[in-house]
Amino acid sequence: MAPLRSKLSVLLFLVALTAHVTEAAVRSKLSEDESKDTTVDLRSRKKTSGAAGPEPGDTAAAFTAPTLDGEFSYKPGTLRGPLIIHAFTNKSGFLECMWSSESSLTSLVQDLPDSTQVLFLSLDDSAVSDALWMRDQVHRVAVQHSKKEVLSRLHFSALPVFALGNWIPSVFYSWGCMSHNCLLAQAVFTSQGWRVPIVIKRLDARYDWLMGHWTQSLYELRDAGDGCDPSPSVSGAVAWVSEGNCSFFTKVQNMAKSGASGVLVYALPGNPIQDMNCVGDECITALGIPAAMVHLEVSVAQGLQSGQPVFVSFQNTPSPYYFFSIDQQGLLAEMGWFLYPSFSFLNWQAQWFDFNADLLTKLQSSAKVVPVFDKVQMQGEKGAVATVDMPPGLSDFNVLELDSSLSCPEKRDSSCAQWDHTVQLFICCDHRGPYCNMELGRWITAFRRGIGHWLTDVSPLLPLLDGNRCTLTMKTVPWAMPWIVSLNLRFSVSNQTGYITGNDEEELHPFRVMPLYSGGTFDKNYNKKYQPIKFSVPASAKKVELYAVITGHGSDDNNCGEFCVTSHHFLLNGVFNNTLRFDMAGTALGCTTRVKEGAVPNEHGTWLYGRGGWCDGLQVNPWRVDVTKQLDLSGSESDTVVYFGLFNGQDPNPSRDPGSIIMSSFLVFYK
Repeated sequence: MAPLRSKLSVLLFLVALTAHVTEAAVRSKLSEDESKDTTVDLRSRKKTSGAAGPEPGDTAAAFTAPTLDGEFSYKPGTLRGPLIIHAFTNKSGFLECMWSSESSLTSLVQDLPDSTQVLFLSLDDSAVSDALWMRDQVHRVAVQHSKKEVLSRLHFSALPVFALGNWIPSVFYSWGCMSHNCLLAQAVFTSQGWRVPIVIKRLDARYDWLMGHWTQSLYELRDAGDGCDPSPSVSGAVAWVSEGNCSFFTKVQNMAKSGASGVLVYALPGNPIQDMNCVGDECITALGIPAAMVHLEVSVAQGLQSGQPVFVSFQNTPSPYYFFSIDQQGLLAEMGWFLYPSFSFLNWQAQWFDFNADLLTKLQSSAKVVPVFDKVQMQGEKGAVATVDMPPGLSDFNVLELDSSLSCPEKRDSSCAQWDHTVQLFICCDHRGPYCNMELGRWITAFRRGIGHWLTDVSPLLPLLDGNRCTLTMKTVPWAMPWIVSLNLRFSVSNQTGYITGNDEEELHPFRVMPLYSGGTFDKNYNKKYQPIKFSVPASAKKVELYAVITGHGSDDNNCGEFCVTSHHFLLNGVFNNTLRFDMAGTALGCTTRVKEGAVPNEHGTWLYGRGGWCDGLQVNPWRVDVTKQLDLSGSESDTVVYFGLFNGQDPNPSRDPGSIIMSSFLVFYK
């Protein structure tokens, strides 16, 4: 690689500061020669105490970086919110699309939390033009949406990463990139008579409507025009089609019907690579071949037009990391997996930083804290088990919160468990009474991310802690990869459960819980096993609450119970129907709306979709309903409750692979 041309770089920088990036310059930038060598030599990584560089969780050191507007300076403790650092490279079709997409840029300027600042860098020699282009893109969209105030928190550096002279390059290079959307995805073209292959960037179409994947095979490439009509000539080959005239879905579907092994859609001259996806009802049909978008390569097009055989293969080249961050505590953090090219993923991570900062503030409030697990490994049939002493005067408290977190065996997300599983916390106190091994809390693990931290109010279940010493067991499925768990019980007093008589408000305490129903296989027999339960309200009770933790799992022919909308009904005295309905289940972005509640963002899987009562990387919040007025408080055994669960208003009746409902439900009595 040629040395940094300092004098020319300074000259270009000075010229660029007074120049405006024209539309022609932007278009020229998007079609830069992909063969230009900007490969990072990983052997030049900075070594510190035998390590490749700072790790996630390490304290970020101070640094400065020159920007188009002066200088950005970071000193620990000086920023009120998180700082996100992003390195652009024109070698990535994914980043090109993210920076060219109007919806992506709109998301950045409209939804970036007010607490967050972003420093934009470039990995390439073209850092000056990159910085100007990025600033122009953001400024244009900010003005369009009347969001110019966001620009004061966005900083653009014209100095390439490799010339920063601080610790930032060691993070980008040593953390590297393991996910397929931040590796350099490339198409490699060969033909007889070409001295070297032609390698250009590509952006694969979205995963959720294409079931096929590129293999290591060498495919023949054949021209199919615009792909808007079937073309039998592409059978067994990769179809080369232009953008435009019909949807991406139509092109891929036509080529699949024609027997193509895959589809390469090329952008028309001057146009950026786009995010190829289905729209609306198109997404109902899954297509069985892979597809990707690339820039028009003249030599490839000329070869095909002349009848010259052209072949294509697909590769992924390692690249430096594109994003990392410094949270409110001044600690380095990974940003997770950007599933598709949108700044929404940057915003979601920033939202989680705000959530976590607020949570840490809440944990400073007064409470009696009982430690249970302190970074204990949870795995296998046993899970994590601890026996702890309960604080004296437990009856004085009316609030119980679970301060819980899940982390990974090592600092990197790459060491985290790959799949999502249910985690449950069970409790059994010393005299092993009727409440032994009841469920106290429930969470869902994230896909390969270890930043989950939650505070869950389970106050109605205080009566389960009916002894001086209690054993708590936290476990997931025994075949899951290990998680590192931490858990504290927090006891405090609040008057939010108060009972109002006249002008006086009295603090109420839960003193008894009555177990109701559990879940089971969600099939045609699901509701047949549930019979009405007769009960009487204790004479001392002043309030009665319905408390339930319900989640749906599995995937039958109706996608139940994970991705189907189910309703759960507790009918009291044959009149009062208390209903919990999972309307969010199956929605495309349902769980992204819960990042502000603690849902772990940017997981390495389909975390975005709404689920049946849960989200990956989130606690399952208890459902609580005050049912006092629905009951007879005279003490006679005249009250009844019955539960039933429905799909589309009817009993579930799947034809195959029935899902399941996991449920703990209680009536809680307060005095």
